[in-house]
Amino acid sequence: MKENDIESLIIDAIQDRKGRDISIVDMSHIEDAPVSKFIITTGNTPTQVSAIADSVREGLLEKARIKPYNYDGYINSEWIVVDYGDILVHVFVPQARMRYNLEELWSDAVISEIPDLD
Repeated sequence: MKENDIESLIIDAIQDRKGRDISIVDMSHIEDAPVSKFIITTGNTPTQVSAIADSVREGLLEKARIKPYNYDGYINSEWIVVDYGDILVHVFVPQARMRYNLEELWSDAVISEIPDLD
C-alpha cells in the first residue's frame, strides 16, 4: 500500500472521531528527519484523544491490514503517538499540542493543513 493511501486512511479515521486541526508535516526532503511524515491532530479531552488513536489503529487494521510498529501515551492520553514506520500519528489535547509545538520544531518541513469537517 502506498504512503498516500495510508495517509488518507489515517485522516479518515481521525475525522471519524472528530479530530480537529489536522496537520501533515512532510519531512521527506529533510536528510536527518526521523520519519517522512507526521500527522498531527487535536482531541478536546483525553477520552477523545484515546478514541482518535483507537480509530486510527482499528481503521488501518480493518481496511489495510496494517498494524502499528508501536504506540504510546495511553496512560494519561494527553499525547498519544502511533508509529507506522515512515508516518507517525500524534494525537494531542490542546494544551499539550501548544506546549510541544511539533510544527514549529520541524519548521523546515512542508506543512499542510486539512480543513475540519464541521
